[in-house]
Amino acid sequence: MQVEGFAAVLGDDIDTDVIFPARYLAVLKPEDQAKYLFEPLGDAVRQKVLAGGVVIGGWNFGCGSSREHAVTSMIGANVRLVLAKSFSRIFFRNAVNNGLAVVISPEIVSAITEGDKISADLQTGQAFINGRALSFTPLPSEVLMILSAGGLWAAKSAQKNKEVKT
Repeated sequence: MQVEGFAAVLGDDIDTDVIFPARYLAVLKPEDQAKYLFEPLGDAVRQKVLAGGVVIGGWNFGCGSSREHAVTSMIGANVRLVLAKSFSRIFFRNAVNNGLAVVISPEIVSAITEGDKISADLQTGQAFINGRALSFTPLPSEVLMILSAGGLWAAKSAQKNKEVKT
């Protein structure tokens, strides 16, 4: 599974209230949620994310509440990958469950600057930053299956359909 885009670099401890403010929780469609993505950081940050498709976080990305809106708003904004030094466990799991690729790699994050072109093969653990090859721990096959299906519910549905046909 290949993902690529341009880096929008954020810092450490980006919490779910910064990713998607609580006052918009009644907004349910991901494409509508994208309008409020990273609102506390300003429109310039949101525009970089929308244009690039790859969010780069520092330590503890997605800390805070367990709201799925933090993930689904990024999906609505066509974010294809979140690469961070570390994630809160609940954010990481919400991302996988909703079909958003997430990779942990302090080394790669440290090598990225704003606007860098990023390409990553989630299965082999190969990343290219402006053409420079770097490695990360590949995602497990179960996670890749969920991401490829578009999320956990889609993967479960596909598995049920497969079982019915056999």
